[in-house]
Amino acid sequence: MSTPTNVQIINGPDGAPAFVVIPYADYVKDHPLHDRVPNEVVGFMVKEGLTAAGAWRKYFGLSQAQVAERIGITQSAYAQQEQATRPRRATREKIATALGVAPALLDI
Repeated sequence: MSTPTNVQIINGPDGAPAFVVIPYADYVKDHPLHDRVPNEVVGFMVKEGLTAAGAWRKYFGLSQAQVAERIGITQSAYAQQEQATRPRRATREKIATALGVAPALLDI
């Protein structure tokens, strides 16, 4: 294993190493796109109090009715599922498929 030379170490107030900055290309190589959550999704969760499913839906510009149609349920049934903080695994997988994201991204 070779030691990377293109990193920056940032020391904390006590002088001990606290952070490491790596080139973005190296980060992306180790973190595929399907494992990343866009800042906008997190913003919707924090600022608007949306669940992960609601935040992803809003990020993609979809209405609850559109996602419900993709799943094959009514809008009101989907609205209830979207509000669940921790939906059942089967529900989470259906919502993730409808949104085109990995189910694990609804667990944030």
